[in-house]
Amino acid sequence: MGMNVSRQVDLTENEYLQRFVGKRHIPAYDDEFWDHFLHYHINLPSNSQEQLSLDSRLESLCQNFISHNLHTGNFGSLINVFLLKVSELLTLSDTESNFHIWQAFNALFIIRCLVKYMIETGSEYQLLQHFEALPVQPADNDTAAPTETDTASTSTAISIDVRAVEETKAAVAKLVDGSKFETFLEALVNIIVVLPVKEFTYHLHLEAVNCMIILLSVSLFSQQTMEKSTIYRTIYRCQHANTLMSALLHFLSRMSQAPQTMFGFGTGGSFVFGIAESLWSILTFARKQPDILTAHDLPTAFREHYPLANQSLLLILILTNHHATKDNPYRMSLFGCSDSQDSPKEDPATFKIDFSSLYNTLCRIVTIDQATLLLYLLLYRNQRFQKYVMAQQNLQQLVIPILQTLYNAPDSTSHHIYMSLIVLLILSEDDNFNKSVHQIMLKNITWYTERSISEISLGGLLILVVIRTIQYNMLKMRDKYLHTNCLAALANMSGQFQSLHPYVAQRLVSLFETLAKKHARLDQQLKQPNDVHGSEPDISIPIGLTSEDMLQDLSVLEEVLRMVLEILNSCLSHQLVYCPNLVYTLLYKRNVFEAFRSHSAFQDIIQNIDMVVGFFSSRLQRVQEQRGELGVNEVLEVISKGASQWSSDRLRKFPDLKFKYVEEDAPEEFFIPYVWTLVCKAGCVHFSSETIKGVSTEIVC
Repeated sequence: MGMNVSRQVDLTENEYLQRFVGKRHIPAYDDEFWDHFLHYHINLPSNSQEQLSLDSRLESLCQNFISHNLHTGNFGSLINVFLLKVSELLTLSDTESNFHIWQAFNALFIIRCLVKYMIETGSEYQLLQHFEALPVQPADNDTAAPTETDTASTSTAISIDVRAVEETKAAVAKLVDGSKFETFLEALVNIIVVLPVKEFTYHLHLEAVNCMIILLSVSLFSQQTMEKSTIYRTIYRCQHANTLMSALLHFLSRMSQAPQTMFGFGTGGSFVFGIAESLWSILTFARKQPDILTAHDLPTAFREHYPLANQSLLLILILTNHHATKDNPYRMSLFGCSDSQDSPKEDPATFKIDFSSLYNTLCRIVTIDQATLLLYLLLYRNQRFQKYVMAQQNLQQLVIPILQTLYNAPDSTSHHIYMSLIVLLILSEDDNFNKSVHQIMLKNITWYTERSISEISLGGLLILVVIRTIQYNMLKMRDKYLHTNCLAALANMSGQFQSLHPYVAQRLVSLFETLAKKHARLDQQLKQPNDVHGSEPDISIPIGLTSEDMLQDLSVLEEVLRMVLEILNSCLSHQLVYCPNLVYTLLYKRNVFEAFRSHSAFQDIIQNIDMVVGFFSSRLQRVQEQRGELGVNEVLEVISKGASQWSSDRLRKFPDLKFKYVEEDAPEEFFIPYVWTLVCKAGCVHFSSETIKGVSTEIVC
């Protein structure tokens, strides 16, 4: 399989596995069997190759399990053993519980493997049948050869067994009410919310979170609506939604690194409790030693070194995005939490968490797709968290990584780019944010390679990256909504533009110039479709567009041009005195507006720009007549003096530019496939994409 596994063990030859998936019932009270059966250690598969290797080695055993369990009820016995281990854990001290934690983990890992197989290959109803299945016959460990009397009655026994199995199936059908599953789910929740996370409990917590993700993955492999799903109904009516969401968000916020060993197993396979070698298998996939969280491969580092935080984040997204338009207790819990440092007099909260710790964690990992999505949910839906973020003095720690994601757009998915822009749009709705970003000065932004800039404001860098995103979208993605969100963010900020770097001012005007050239070419192509000789081809206009397509593109382009003009006008109307470099650029590039002065869609707003250009142009002309040719610094000096005498009352008044992000009516159609794509791509649990039915395979696979 291309794997580096320390010991290749044929699991099908293992005595205890064979007995578990065999034809005879093993009661939960058979301590000797379960002690041997749960006596193993394994490093969890962390990628699709390792998962494929494990799945292929377990497949024949899982098939035997499916064939026999409704008759033996051994899965129910394993569940009962697991439930007993968990109940004991909740009453034991740390020193007493290590061994129980190890065995509880091993039991849960086997349960997870079987549940995953049943979900991927069968129906939810069949899965619940196996949860509820009771043994047809009592335990019988006698494997001696049959006597002559036994042989004589074999055919009768077979017919009785077949009838008994059918009767059992009928009885199980009546029992599939989800009660056993509900008890199992409660045990998972208890592990997550009651047990404190310590080095020796870390992987048990991780396995409980993984198991919940596996259970919720039933939506991937079923075409029925989740309103009809017993698993979903049970999970979403859980009375512990607040404590579960609180625990998961704390797991993310604290971002504890995974221990280098599991339950004390070292690289040599020794165990601190003095237990002998595993009696049925040791599966140890090759692992690199943990490294620091590095920016060049942050998603992989986060998944491998902080798996509990990663999986908790994914589970939060699953729980909050399903049933988004219905009564979802997890969604209400996340959106209603508050800062643990807040005054007790604050409005009641679903739970409290340290916003400082959560904010700092999100700043560290916000370039990861799933972290951006959680940030979006918190900013858009949790007013307390949004207020906290807007009050931060170190906004650059959050904004710069988002800008890096947009700057490196070819390395990101269109969904990630889109969500990053929406986060910026939500931030730009706040006037204090728009003001403070121009007061935060940055030096040596090495990742911005278009031009070397020694110093620039955070606001200036934001403008540059958003403009670059618009131009990238024009060439690659051609997404109207992405244009709209980019321009809406710039428009919200435009009334607070201050101290714009000369290069930022140039890029703002150049954006209009680039769009104007494209508009002219499209317009010419529509008027004279065959007369394209001698003109330079425009790579932003795809070959083969029909007249209708070009008319639609021209209409969109005019909307974008109008928005850019409104952004320039807003800055001149509110902040002209603080933006001499923008005035300088408009004077230098005044000709780019020439073709639009007589255009009905732009006339009114270009009159304002012409008035500003005319005022400063006449002042410069007078100074030049007195002094002769002026240098750049002298021109800027004239502009600054003129700005102090300029009155914005001369300009035609336009409504303030204020755009607000509003989520679409059916968010589940976008977010559910998106979330499961992230689970499949970035999670520690890997699924068989061949049998996925319930979510668009175009997105997931």
